[in-house]
Amino acid sequence: MSELLNYLVEHDQNFRRVRLPALYSDFRSQRTLNPDGFAANIAAWKRGLSSAVLAGRAPSKSPTKNHLVLDLDGGSLLRSLESKQFGQPLALGTVLQDAVTNGEMMPLKQFLAAKESIYHRSWSSLPWAVVSWGLRQAGIGGPTDNIPAGQFVVLQNLEVVAKAFSEATTDRISPFERTFSKAHFQRTFAESILENRERLSATDFDVLVKFLSRDKNVLATDGNTIKIRSSTEDTVITEEDSAIASLKELIEDLTQQTEVLTRRIDELNIAAQDAVRRKNRIAALAALKSKKLAETNLSQRHATLSQLEDVAAKIEQAADNVQLVKVMQSSTVALRNLNAKVGGADKVDEVLDNLREQMGEVDEVGNIIAEAGPAAAVDETEVDDEFEAMLAEEREKEEKAERIKQEAQEAKRAEETRRKLAELERLAPVPGKVKEQGDDRPITPVTATANELGGMQLENDSTAKEPA
Repeated sequence: MSELLNYLVEHDQNFRRVRLPALYSDFRSQRTLNPDGFAANIAAWKRGLSSAVLAGRAPSKSPTKNHLVLDLDGGSLLRSLESKQFGQPLALGTVLQDAVTNGEMMPLKQFLAAKESIYHRSWSSLPWAVVSWGLRQAGIGGPTDNIPAGQFVVLQNLEVVAKAFSEATTDRISPFERTFSKAHFQRTFAESILENRERLSATDFDVLVKFLSRDKNVLATDGNTIKIRSSTEDTVITEEDSAIASLKELIEDLTQQTEVLTRRIDELNIAAQDAVRRKNRIAALAALKSKKLAETNLSQRHATLSQLEDVAAKIEQAADNVQLVKVMQSSTVALRNLNAKVGGADKVDEVLDNLREQMGEVDEVGNIIAEAGPAAAVDETEVDDEFEAMLAEEREKEEKAERIKQEAQEAKRAEETRRKLAELERLAPVPGKVKEQGDDRPITPVTATANELGGMQLENDSTAKEPA
């Protein structure tokens, strides 16, 4: 199984192995016999080819794989889809014809040469005779449904990449950040748009820039300078834009040169040290001399780079000032219009006087209505008495709850005392105590305590009787 077919089987559910016999068969006869099956096969092939091109798995003539353009020269697509079990897809020409006819794929030269937006008037809406002639010129159409030759822009992929580009550039606000030379633009966004850091080819960039400038109004370009437009800017590239683009590209080039020179100095330093270890005086001196020259060049590059960065900062500040002045001018116009709608200070005084007059009439009407009948008055004394009664009731509830709690605690303590007394009753008589006459009970700690308490009671009684 080929690499392209393996990718489709692994990443596209429409290319399950059970579906491959139907997709590789000549299903053109199903156009009338089974329209639903024909449409399903066509849609599966178009989605599969589109995803394969976007992932860089389709055959391409350029060293860098195209992600927006499908190459159909020399039958390479058929060979890349060939399978030992199923052979080559027999209806692939019909699939491509349907995609081109419906405007899902468009010849590259026609796409780049178009002056008006492809959304302004879809070329698929032209009369069939004109479309048929164009398809025949491209190698499509006729009874054999041959694979067309040439390069075709996959519009679905173009929409996906355009959306990713817009999301990647949302944080670029100032004009300096949004202006590039063509080469700088490619280096900046070559690997930052697609997933898995896939790199866009030069052809992809030509297609993307044309699409974003002509059809989406996202970019403005004159062929050399590219600017990401804001909502208030026009499509014309000014001299200031070209100067900013050239300055940014020069700064980037100098930055790369300083990096190269820094690495060169490090390498020469290592070479000189190695020559010294080997006692090779000539090699060490040559390395040191080259190192000094490189350091001089590096110092000059850094000085130039510092000057250019200062110029860039001033330009960026000036551009921001221009935007600020524009905002202030528009704000002045807005305030002037709003003040005109208000009518000035005299008009505001008149409105306020009328408002106060109307509010006075409302108060006067209210007073008249109040005099017509006694208003319902609230007796503050009754409110206070009711509040005190509620407080007294709440205190009574709290005291009752506290009393119940204390009684429960006392009952618990009494029960605990009875339990302890019962345990003492079970103990043996206390040694050394003598039984009293007429009392056959054994002397226990409880009875001893009771006797003592009884004696104390008798003494208290006799003492109380003596004064009488």
